[in-house]
Amino acid sequence: MPELPEVEVVRRGVERWVAGRTVESATVLHPRAARRHVEGPADLAARMTGRLVSGARRRGKYLWLPVGDDEAFLAHLGMSGQLIVGEPDRAYEKHLRARFTFTDGGLDLRFVDQRTFGHLMLTGTTDDGVPLPIAHIAPDPLEAAFDEEAFLRALRRRRTGIKRALLDQSLISGVGNIYADEALWRAKLHWARPTETLTRPEARRVLTAAREVMGDALTAGGTSFDSLYVNVNGESGYFGRSLNVYGREDEPCPRCGDPVRRDAFMNRSSYTCPRCQPRPRRGRY
Repeated sequence: MPELPEVEVVRRGVERWVAGRTVESATVLHPRAARRHVEGPADLAARMTGRLVSGARRRGKYLWLPVGDDEAFLAHLGMSGQLIVGEPDRAYEKHLRARFTFTDGGLDLRFVDQRTFGHLMLTGTTDDGVPLPIAHIAPDPLEAAFDEEAFLRALRRRRTGIKRALLDQSLISGVGNIYADEALWRAKLHWARPTETLTRPEARRVLTAAREVMGDALTAGGTSFDSLYVNVNGESGYFGRSLNVYGREDEPCPRCGDPVRRDAFMNRSSYTCPRCQPRPRRGRY
């Protein structure tokens, strides 16, 4: 699933090519793409027609296009969703789910989603412009709205494992499985370390590492393991080549040389270096 850096790469591309343009036509080709839009796909298409897109914003893994004073076109990419721009007369992609053309006749915007876990909707917003369905999600660490001191206090009050806390979107958004493992490796902390045992410097070290690893991923255009994550131009990201532990079971740790370990975690996997990130005697699993 695309995580914060990948969604931010897409957001920047969408804003570059779509902001300031007016939708001429909207077509939803698969009903699942609009399943969260209560009034249905036809209503979504009709209400998007004629809308001026004023920009592109993001919180965590969600991105949205403001299309009025109090409405937003909200997109979640799910496991395989792609927002792609291109010449409007090009062939339809195999898994095209929705298409938007613009009154200037330039590049169109398409939502392609092989696994159909992503979704699109038109929704109202809060006073600060955040779509109502995601207003409960905490700001992410790259947002100006992120309150670092409040996060550090809340993190140390939790009684859970540090990785579970990093994946809790009510505490911090945008940190997924890949970047949680990479941040914890940089911070030299095991994923099962109980949050209530963290010192303040350790908690700050985790936050700093999360920001750094996601910033590095942004510079590299995100992490691509297959063709399902691409930017708006259909290009893959290259941060996967810089991963230190994620997906590298039994390979040498870049820092100490010990083999990377994989553990089962919440129906997924966690990757650590046993020497750099020793398992706590008492952990949250």
